[in-house]
Amino acid sequence: MLTKRIIPCLDVRDGKVVKGINFVGIKEVGDPVTLARQYYEQGADELVFLDITATHEHRDTMVHVVEQVAKEIYIPFTVGGGIRTIEDIRRILRAGADKISLNSAAVRNPQLIAEGAKQFGNQCMVLAVDGRMRPDGTGWNVVINGGRIDTGLDALEWIEKGVGLGAGEILLTSMDTDGCKQGYDLAFCKAVRNRVNVPVIASGGCGALKHFYDVFEQEAADAALAASLFHYGEMTVGQVKEYLKEKGIPVRL
Repeated sequence: MLTKRIIPCLDVRDGKVVKGINFVGIKEVGDPVTLARQYYEQGADELVFLDITATHEHRDTMVHVVEQVAKEIYIPFTVGGGIRTIEDIRRILRAGADKISLNSAAVRNPQLIAEGAKQFGNQCMVLAVDGRMRPDGTGWNVVINGGRIDTGLDALEWIEKGVGLGAGEILLTSMDTDGCKQGYDLAFCKAVRNRVNVPVIASGGCGALKHFYDVFEQEAADAALAASLFHYGEMTVGQVKEYLKEKGIPVRL
């Protein structure tokens, strides 16, 4: 059985790691290089770095910060935010990233997924999807620009299309649960997992050890991403993995 991955996430703004609730009320929580090293030493399986305002501010990802983080860790490293062209992808990979996360840019230009997969491989292309339940409860819509724009796109249909174009992994964030610490959006994760055959990373809402167990025990995701819990020192990656191992979930210690 494949081991389940625990992935800390660094949401970066103005060179600092930040965290909010439902994508608002953003607060600074630390230095990305320091936190990256800390999570690597704690046994993180991967690290995700998202420049959360690059797209909204129409600027490129902070390449110098990516380079600094890459020097400190020896685990798969995914970078997203402000990546709009093949040249952007190439620059971020050269800076030390192993994978590229595309969100808003992929919605605006789906061929970027296909072109990226063709040039750098499917394993390099992570389709990040921020989804919110529609008011009528019939499903989820894709939201972009850090949660500012509801595209009206059905999230499941978009994810299926993205995988068809060459995305090798889905980073799925529920806008409804993000930062609320009430648990991952299991229904959303399961719906995605039932539609595509690539790994799904659950993001948004983890607030307790049990939430990691729930998402894996219910086979809702292949990896679990968390931010606040780790940033505020409520628990370490190692503690999460020890807990999961005791519960019979396969993890890499």
